Amino acid sequence: MKRIMAAALIPALTFSFFLSPSALASTPVICLAYDTGGPGDSSFNDAAQAGLKVAAKTLQFTLETTVTSGDAKDRTDRLTALVKKSCTIVIAVGTGYAATLKELAQVFPETQFAILNDATVDVLNVTAIVFADIQGAYLAGYAAAVASKSGKVAMVGYASQRELFEKGFAPGAKAAKKSIVATVKYISSSASSAATTLLRSGHDVIYLTTTGSATEVFSTIVTSNSANKNKPAAGIITVEPDQFLSVTSSTKKFVLATVVKRVDLALIDLLTKTLAETSLYDEVDPALGVYGHRYGISDKSIEITLRSPVLIAKTSVINSASIAASKLN
Repeated sequence: MKRIMAAALIPALTFSFFLSPSALASTPVICLAYDTGGPGDSSFNDAAQAGLKVAAKTLQFTLETTVTSGDAKDRTDRLTALVKKSCTIVIAVGTGYAATLKELAQVFPETQFAILNDATVDVLNVTAIVFADIQGAYLAGYAAAVASKSGKVAMVGYASQRELFEKGFAPGAKAAKKSIVATVKYISSSASSAATTLLRSGHDVIYLTTTGSATEVFSTIVTSNSANKNKPAAGIITVEPDQFLSVTSSTKKFVLATVVKRVDLALIDLLTKTLAETSLYDEVDPALGVYGHRYGISDKSIEITLRSPVLIAKTSVINSASIAASKLN
């Protein structure tokens, strides 16, 4: 089986291997804690590693990495071990590190931390690197409406993602086609049952905003298409690297588009600024007091990859829609 997002993989290594002992003495140490599973997950770990690989070609630094087993104590132990390596910055991959960072950042106030894909750590020495998901949802809604033949499209996600639908997906769909019916299903467990319900009610494009594997929902769509060959085929729009997806040569046609968060570009930007002794200090969440940067279309860090021939034919129109999307916060 083939996975849609195949980020460039490199072994976990220390880039200082290529530096002389004298150079090592003055080379900044960049420390990164991968989330559970480490590189090879076709998700955020791989995206972060891809950014490190590119950054190492132009920036001089020593890299120290670690991978957590996932439990709270291990996360604390892993980050603490990195702090003791005199890191210029300690970067944690994923929201799973949020609670740990909130505590450790106060224990080590002189250490600069960063966290990818989380905006909840309200400590001054933690930089939040997040993405303008509403912009991506708007593009997904627009593309969904363009691709839909039934006139019904839907978003499947978590209750915490209400704004993605109300400010992103639904307005995007309506901007493309005023008559479109945009529906949302919030889930707390299986997304496939929600997808089944939507498909039975005539929705033919599903935008999935959950995390992890999208294969279960995709399989539901493929099965529905096989059982209803007299109806126009339904399709899915996914989010990378939040999700990964297994497809075959015969089912890839049902993947209509992919909203892409360029984690690699964000990480390169973070490292470049860190090594230049500057910082990302925008207000990501003024109410909570979270600082860092929210990457979006204007940073070239939110993109949509069109896969359906119908959407590819409308590339220029969808590109124009990105102008409206880029104005959304």
